[in-house]
Amino acid sequence: MTSTLRMPRHDKDAAAEDARWKAVTARDRSYDGAFFYSVASTGVYCRPSCPARLAKRANVRFHDTPAEAEAAGYRPCKRCRPNEASLEARQADSIAHACRLIEAAEEPPKLDDLARSVGLSAYHFHRLFKAVAGLTPKAYAVAHRNKRIRETLGTSASVTEAIYDCGFNSSGRFYAESVRALGMTPSAFRNGGADAAIKFAVGECSFGAILVAASDKGVCAISFGDDPDALARDLQDRFPRARLIGGDVDFEQMVAKVVGFVEEPRLGLDLPLDIRGTAFQHRVWAALRDIPPGATISYAELAARIGAPSVNRHRKLTPDRRSKLTPFWRRAERERSPRRSWRGCAAGASAFRFAM
Repeated sequence: MTSTLRMPRHDKDAAAEDARWKAVTARDRSYDGAFFYSVASTGVYCRPSCPARLAKRANVRFHDTPAEAEAAGYRPCKRCRPNEASLEARQADSIAHACRLIEAAEEPPKLDDLARSVGLSAYHFHRLFKAVAGLTPKAYAVAHRNKRIRETLGTSASVTEAIYDCGFNSSGRFYAESVRALGMTPSAFRNGGADAAIKFAVGECSFGAILVAASDKGVCAISFGDDPDALARDLQDRFPRARLIGGDVDFEQMVAKVVGFVEEPRLGLDLPLDIRGTAFQHRVWAALRDIPPGATISYAELAARIGAPSVNRHRKLTPDRRSKLTPFWRRAERERSPRRSWRGCAAGASAFRFAM
């Protein structure tokens, strides 16, 4: 008969406390909320990541909750505020509030006004917004307006009505931005992509399935969803008069490279999903729209285009970040029949993967 050696309870407790102390000395944010520690010499309790001067181990006790620490007679630290939401959560709430103000405004709000609404200086707010959302407040405003353009053109009675529904004061300004936002002229977009040849690729990212489509004038659609077949059908419904082309290897590789490069699954995790999606969509759109059709691009050039050359110049994609490519469509060309099923083209739905 064999017996299993078990660690005595006091040894287990000591090992757990050693692990917690290691997290405190490393100021490891991943442990925030998992436990709290108090300092007998100061009478306060903190998060593991608190930036305050490290206490002596002999003065430190550990607690599972703020209530437990307060019941033991300790008060919350004024620096890390362990009895409140985490700093990241508070920052995300501020940025989400600013994003909602941008979305509700007819004209993009001024930076100073946005910063004042969340109680920050313009300089600090701008840096925080980009760090949390992955783009600047101005870029988010552009992304939201472009989204409104695409939605409004499909429902407005005319292009002129769409111009003013989107908050443009003049048609000249609208037309100057429209091709970059639509990948074609506004009239062609309203007419279901009439006479346009649109290449598309479908893959996977941290939001699920992603579809990217582009005409010879630029990107015309980026969408997310759970079902890649549904994304392709939505593209067909959006552009019923266009010729949709799947299986273009060069286009798929270029899209895979861009999405794999700008993908940051941990970025903005505390933000609402729709804000994260808008920000990610804009980063992909911005990276793709200035690449000439049929052109190839290196990672260094791509880094420079998205404004992060110093960070990414020497970046090498590891196998788990590199986009792995297998054809999604053998060759799916949209015929002019009004309602052709994609089922035959998408058999197997093997989609190339952005394996993050």
